[in-house]
Amino acid sequence: MSKTSKWFFYATEFFAGMAVMAVELGASRLLAPYFSSSQIVWTIIIGTIMIAMALGNVFGGRWADKNSDPARLYRRILIAAVWISFIPFLGRYIILGITGLLVVTVSTNLLIWAAFIACMVIFVFPLFLLGTVTPSLVKYTISDLGESGSVTGRLGAFNTVGSIIGTFLPTFVTIPAVGTAVTFLIFSGILLIIGLAYFIRTKTRKVMAGVMAGLFILGSVLGTGVSFAFWEKDLAFEGESIYNYLQVKDTDRSIILSTNVLFGVQSITMKSDYLTGMYYDYALAAPVMAGKEAPDVLILGMGSGTYASQIRKYYPEADIIGVEIDQKITDLAYEYFGMPEDIRVETYDGRAYLQADGKKYDIIMVDAYQDITIPFQMSSVEFFGLVRDHLKDDGIMVMNMNMHGGAGDLEENRDITAYLTATVRSIFGNVETVDVPGTTNRELFAANGVDPLEALRDNRAFVENGELRTLMNKVAGRMTDAADPGPSYIWTDDKAPVELIGMRTIDLLISDEVEYYREVFKEEGIKGILS
Repeated sequence: MSKTSKWFFYATEFFAGMAVMAVELGASRLLAPYFSSSQIVWTIIIGTIMIAMALGNVFGGRWADKNSDPARLYRRILIAAVWISFIPFLGRYIILGITGLLVVTVSTNLLIWAAFIACMVIFVFPLFLLGTVTPSLVKYTISDLGESGSVTGRLGAFNTVGSIIGTFLPTFVTIPAVGTAVTFLIFSGILLIIGLAYFIRTKTRKVMAGVMAGLFILGSVLGTGVSFAFWEKDLAFEGESIYNYLQVKDTDRSIILSTNVLFGVQSITMKSDYLTGMYYDYALAAPVMAGKEAPDVLILGMGSGTYASQIRKYYPEADIIGVEIDQKITDLAYEYFGMPEDIRVETYDGRAYLQADGKKYDIIMVDAYQDITIPFQMSSVEFFGLVRDHLKDDGIMVMNMNMHGGAGDLEENRDITAYLTATVRSIFGNVETVDVPGTTNRELFAANGVDPLEALRDNRAFVENGELRTLMNKVAGRMTDAADPGPSYIWTDDKAPVELIGMRTIDLLISDEVEYYREVFKEEGIKGILS
């Protein structure tokens, strides 16, 4: 075997390692708009890919021992390239099809099962094929057993360096610049070039190589420009950032920001001058409790700026600072949601900002969500201790807690808000909550220097806007002292299973919503659902 051949094999190992990592990161971005980018989803992706690679290693070694013709390996690489090129087009339909089937057949852990099965169907086969690369190249490259160690080491090094590049390029370059679909096409195109180069060099199997190239072109054409929410026809914006899938929908009554195409609305701004009817309105009780015309306000999880805009409307002299980790969301807030230009937004992680900030505030709003989950580092005792330390003596923390369940959830240890409430109560002496009617939102108000409910009752009469004053009377009437679930519910930096509890809560909410369709499916089958 010539030296040139060996270096071609090393190049194959390098680009195969790069492609595997790029596909893994692309998988996370493909699944995130439907299932979130939580640790649970990442675990499913990594576990699935490791299963595929392990099987590929086993069978790749066996096949190489039986037949040492490299053409077989490069044919598998071409097949993997073509499969990956069709993922941007077919992947979304597969995800929705699997989710729709499981909705009427699975009663628990719907999102986990849907994410796992979708990952298995979409990614196992091409990554199994790529898993055959290393053992096959070991077989083809070693011509002298005396150099087996050094050759295997070089192959491993090329694979590792390729994997490193395949990790950084999608995250920091291709996905933010050209999106998830084109990222899949770029790295599948690299695999295609490697496979074609082998067959051009050996002047063999020209027809097969041509067919694969044609299929790749077809997949690329079909997959380019496919929307994550392909059933939506009138989106004002759809794109991606380093952190999120982003969607802006402009309706007759409102403008909506979503980072998940199936579940949840991250922010909403009403086009009228009235209150939104959502949790932002109830959170306005915080500046009323503070009782100041020009409160200092910090918002952790700025989103599209709806809460900041509402405070500016009712408290024009307020000094408002927002913290948002995703600069692209901030850009959308100014462009589509009418956030006032004089409201300053820092592009930072909320907890990291508190650690660097020396200022104290009258109000700190905590509304940080990552897709449909809460960042664990912003749900622990240590985090809420930082919030407390950044409040003035009579300061108020208001937190939006989404996904609260029914009355039985505390006893059944199911409700994520029970854990958040217990954690907050371990830091603050006075904690009140109020449920937002018609939603799964629960607003929590916490303080040490004042009692939130008493402060609201004392100050609501001084609210000049009649509509807001009426709402504050309703909030005061519905507000209750937060129940204490007990010390076993307190989360710390060391132990805060936010994603697991959150996914379970979402599962319960979904289960309640789709129970009707399950009954129809049991009685009438698929025809009943379709009709």
